[in-house]
Amino acid sequence: MSRLRPARLAFSDVLRLGAAGLRARPLRMVLSAAGIAIGIAAMLAVVGISASSRAGLDQAIAALGTDLLTAAPGQTLTGDKAVLPPESLAMVARIGGIREVSAVARLDAKVYRNDHIPVGESSSIAVFAARPNLLGSLQATTARGRWLDASMPGAPAVVLGSAAAEWLGIKTPGPRVWLGGQWFSVIGILAPVPLAPEADAAALIDWTTAADLLAFDGRPTTLYTRSDETAVERVQQLLAPTVSPAAPHEVKVSRPSDALTAARAADATLDGLLLGLGAVALLVGGVGVANTMVISVLERRGEIGLRRALGATRPHVGQQFLTESLLLSALGGSTGTAAGSLVTAGWAWWRDWPVAIPIWALGGGFAATIGVGVVAGLYPAIRAARLSPTEALAG
Repeated sequence: MSRLRPARLAFSDVLRLGAAGLRARPLRMVLSAAGIAIGIAAMLAVVGISASSRAGLDQAIAALGTDLLTAAPGQTLTGDKAVLPPESLAMVARIGGIREVSAVARLDAKVYRNDHIPVGESSSIAVFAARPNLLGSLQATTARGRWLDASMPGAPAVVLGSAAAEWLGIKTPGPRVWLGGQWFSVIGILAPVPLAPEADAAALIDWTTAADLLAFDGRPTTLYTRSDETAVERVQQLLAPTVSPAAPHEVKVSRPSDALTAARAADATLDGLLLGLGAVALLVGGVGVANTMVISVLERRGEIGLRRALGATRPHVGQQFLTESLLLSALGGSTGTAAGSLVTAGWAWWRDWPVAIPIWALGGGFAATIGVGVVAGLYPAIRAARLSPTEALAG
C-alpha cells in the first residue's frame, strides 16, 4: 500500500494565489503599495538629491583648485626679493604625483592702447610671459579668440585678461596694442580666471616671444602645479626644496585649499546621514506591509479555513500570505524606485547639477524592500498557517 504524499504547489501557482489575494482588495493593495513607494521614493530622492548636490559641490570645489599649488619668490635673509632659477620648471616636473607644471613670469614692460599714450597712463596692466599650457593648468578659457598655442612661437601676439581688455577698450580680437615699445596683435581675450585673479588684469605673451623681443631671462615668478589629490600634501613639502635646493626658505609655497579638507569631512557626514534616513524610510515601509498583512489574515479567516478544509496544508497557506507580502513590497519598491529617480533627475536638472544616484541606493533600496517584505510578511504567514480549519471557519 503506497503512502500518500502531501500536495505541492508549483511556483507559478504560488504567484497566482498571491496575486489573486491582492487583486481581491485592489484599493487596499494600492494604498499599501503607495505607502511603501512613498517611503522608498523619499529615501531615494533624499539620497539622490544629496548625492547630486555633493557632485555639484565637488565640481565647484574642483574648480577652486584643490589640487593646485603655487610657488613664488619670497625674500632672502637680507630682505631682498628672491628669484626662482630658470630650470625650476624642469626640476618641479620630476616630483612624483605632479600631473602638470606651468608658469608665468612678470616682465618689466607696459602695455598701452597705442603709442601716443603717455608712459604713466598704463592702467596698472601687468605684462606676463606665459607657458603654452597655462590655460589648462588654471582651468581657464578664452571668452573670445584663441590662446597662445605652441604653434606660434616668436609671433608678436598677446592675449588680454578680462579686466585688461576692458581697460584698454578692446572687446574683440584683432586690434593691436603697444607693448614694451613694440606692436602686438590681440589674438584672444580671457574669461575671468578664478584660480589666478592676477591674470584678469594682465597682458600675456608667449614665453619664447618674451625671450626674443623683450630680453626675458627665463626666470619664472610663479609656478603652478597640478597634483594627484592624494599627493598634494607631500608635493607641498617637496616643492620649495626642489625649486631652490640651496635656499628653500626663499620660496613661498601655497597651502592646499581648505576646501579639500571640508569636502572629505562633508562626505563622511553625508554618508552617515543618508544611511540613517534610508533605514528610517525602510522601517516605515516595513511597518506598513506588516500592518496590511496582519489585517488581511484577520479578515480572511474564513477563506483560510475553507482552503484548509479542502486540503491545503499549512505550508500552502503560509506560502500564499508570504507571497502576497513579497508582491506588495516589490510593487511598492519598484514604483518608489522609479519615482525617486525621476524626482532626483528633475531636481538636479533644475539646479544644474550632475545626476548622481548611487548604485547602492538603487539596488540596495529595492533589495532591502524585498527583505522588509519577507520580515513583515513572515509573522502573518505563520499565523495564518497555524489556524486550524475548524478555528478559522468558526471565526
